Amino acid sequence: MLADSDTRWKWGALTAHRLAPDAARLDGYLLRGRATPTVRQLAEVGVRADALREVTGTEFVRAIDRTWYDITVLACVGGAVQAMLHGLARAWDGAPARPVVATGYVGVVYEKLADGLLLRHGADVVLANSRHDAERFREVYAGVGASGESVTECALPFLGGERYAADAASEDRRTVVFAAQPSVPDNRADRTYLLRRAVRHARRHPGREVLIKLRSKPGEHTTHIEELPYQKLAAKLPGGLPPNCRLVYGHMGEVLDRTDLLVTVSSTAALESLHRGIPTAVLTDLGIREPLGNHHFLGSGCLASWDQLDAGHLPVADPAWTARQGVAADGSYATAFDAARRRITELVAADTLPPLAPYYTTETAPHYLPAILARHGLDPQGRPLPGAAREPGEPSAVRRAVREAARGAYRHGVQRVAPAIRRLGEL
Repeated sequence: MLADSDTRWKWGALTAHRLAPDAARLDGYLLRGRATPTVRQLAEVGVRADALREVTGTEFVRAIDRTWYDITVLACVGGAVQAMLHGLARAWDGAPARPVVATGYVGVVYEKLADGLLLRHGADVVLANSRHDAERFREVYAGVGASGESVTECALPFLGGERYAADAASEDRRTVVFAAQPSVPDNRADRTYLLRRAVRHARRHPGREVLIKLRSKPGEHTTHIEELPYQKLAAKLPGGLPPNCRLVYGHMGEVLDRTDLLVTVSSTAALESLHRGIPTAVLTDLGIREPLGNHHFLGSGCLASWDQLDAGHLPVADPAWTARQGVAADGSYATAFDAARRRITELVAADTLPPLAPYYTTETAPHYLPAILARHGLDPQGRPLPGAAREPGEPSAVRRAVREAARGAYRHGVQRVAPAIRRLGEL
């Protein structure tokens, strides 16, 4: 399984276990880049692999022995998936047998639908986390004349936990969790506003505990770059955080175990919360807008403002909406992966599989595709570019050390220096 961030590692590893629950081994590969997860982030996810290795795209292509693996899960951003599909297709060209390749999305698909889907086309299985997504995915593929046979409905692999018991929460002591997102909203004013409203809710309700659930610590990165961490914004609040309001980290499932109200702008945590039957509020304070992703929750019954929550409103989710979104609050989650497992089993058992055939080729996207492949060290035919991947014994230890130092400097520039420069430009 190849992943390029902590959230995609979580999705990919859990998906692998769902697809092949009796598999003897899970080998994990981390795609080297700006969002490569830290040891702490991997530990927080709580999913372990039998082996773990950080690789470049070309190193991954060379590492996947077609005779050793039954299934390869690509848990990456669309461009990386497309590059790996072309690289693997080239590496396995003419081979009588190969692993089944599966891919999909970490959570709610609310932007770049066509772009992301076409970059994932070519995998044997493209997993859709809901009936709603499966229908949209097939429509996109049909719209360009590509096969939609790979689209397979399942659910998010990390849904679970105990069903919320409304009478278990005391009226004078409720736990409210604000699930923050790294890049939504994306400006200081809006993020400060949301933080101040969470703090205001805590001060208005001293009998409640308000937790601000953060995805990463300063200096760490997840799927999206967080240029304005809530930790730094909280440190600048006049008077600081009240005693009943604090920042928390950790596994989202463990946080939801003690949650009575989940508040977010558009985090996938909302689906985890709804799955358990926890009252869930998707904020409208900043408007209902596509860049925020909260438009995805139209018709859910969950849209609400901080003013309404301050006044005691508890949203009630519409069961028809949640059913179409793969939120199996009715208990059907146990069978959500049956169709995907059947398809995987059939493909693994086949004597031969057709070559991987992505929609994007040098014929259909002669300008777009080469640039995507080059970013991952591949030429337009999916072959490693000269010098993109070293053969055993090359380069020298000194040269490898210089390369690692350069990568470290690049990460520092992307993660620390560039955001600081952008913030200065806003002054």
